[in-house]
Amino acid sequence: MEQRARSTATLLLCSLALCVIPIAAEPFGWPQWRGPQRSGLSNEDGLLQAWPEGGPKLIWLFRDAGLGYSSNAVVGSRLYTMGAREDAEYVIAVGIEDGREVWSTKIGQLFTNGWGNGPRSTPTIDDGRVYVLGGAGAIACLRATDGKPLWQRTMADFGGITPGWGYVESLLVDDERVVLTPGGPKGAIVALNKDTGALLWQSKEFTDAAHYSSIIAVVNHGVSQYIQRTMESIAGVSAVGQLLWQAEFPGRTAVIPTPIYRDGRVYVSAGYGAGCVLLEIDSRQKASQVYANKVMKNHHGGVVLVGDHIYGYSDGYGWTCQDFGSGELVWNEKEALGKGSIAYADGRLYCLAETGDIALVEATPKSYVEHGRFRLDPQTQLRHPRGAIWSHPVVADGKLYLRDQELLMAYDITASGK
Repeated sequence: MEQRARSTATLLLCSLALCVIPIAAEPFGWPQWRGPQRSGLSNEDGLLQAWPEGGPKLIWLFRDAGLGYSSNAVVGSRLYTMGAREDAEYVIAVGIEDGREVWSTKIGQLFTNGWGNGPRSTPTIDDGRVYVLGGAGAIACLRATDGKPLWQRTMADFGGITPGWGYVESLLVDDERVVLTPGGPKGAIVALNKDTGALLWQSKEFTDAAHYSSIIAVVNHGVSQYIQRTMESIAGVSAVGQLLWQAEFPGRTAVIPTPIYRDGRVYVSAGYGAGCVLLEIDSRQKASQVYANKVMKNHHGGVVLVGDHIYGYSDGYGWTCQDFGSGELVWNEKEALGKGSIAYADGRLYCLAETGDIALVEATPKSYVEHGRFRLDPQTQLRHPRGAIWSHPVVADGKLYLRDQELLMAYDITASGK
């Protein structure tokens, strides 16, 4: 990884010309959606390689996280999430040692939906501030110490129209910019000044409607850019808002999983039968298709790239290992664990089924191998009947964080904590 933000940014070595930009973070924190590099990967080691019967030790249970499907961000001694309480959406900070609420701040109106009310996105923590997006389009920057609002905007300010399942993306903070996707004819992507919320630019050449994916920041052949995907396309936009490249993507119904980038290649997947695509972005910033197939049809649980293989849940295949370079199926397991979301740390996949069953799976292209499982308990009694456990697992500072609506749990997964 190349350091592109401040000198405190997490630094992982890779090619100078081809890298993903990490957010400023503590070494083992989880400061945003899908972790330090938005890849679903944790840098931690020294974690349990197998779980005892019944799973790892529960450290604490917080019962007032509110309704919704937000996941968690963890920086320093605090966890940050979002939830609906009564008729509004809140940002909530919780102490990671004792699971007690530190502060909560109302940020906008309640988003309502036939699959469950409340926010869907995950807070982003940067330089002592918390950046959030509500389900109905409220944008806010809060002080991390006490939750004081520093500035607020809405997606409607930039021509955004709330998608059917609400605004789901998690805000990207990069250098002095907050980058997000209101979508629409004024420009699909906007960049705001992270200190004031003032508009810096809007991508007038890229005007797709917003869907549910989150932007990633990369440097491809020396060119900084933001990669986003919608129902119609995958695109790269420069750090000043210029459209660099665009490729068709035949999404269906809802396009959700975050893109993955490595060595000039962009991988995306989507459910509802859409499948997956790998693009090559050359030194002229021209996109060409490497493959497109139906091996990985990932709905909204996300996928991770570990070594040369993609892991995740594929509709019709079950839990799946796919060769990143060729797109070929390596293995799949339909029966062991139901559909769900994924994270990776220390050689293991944390596979969380929508039912609340979570399995510790070896990250290997040889086969599906479990090293323990347990079921989330208790589970909420307030979830919408059409909803499920859709908040992704988080691994940070030796803890596994799981959420089911208003219930938030922390488990000790250090090797000494068995």
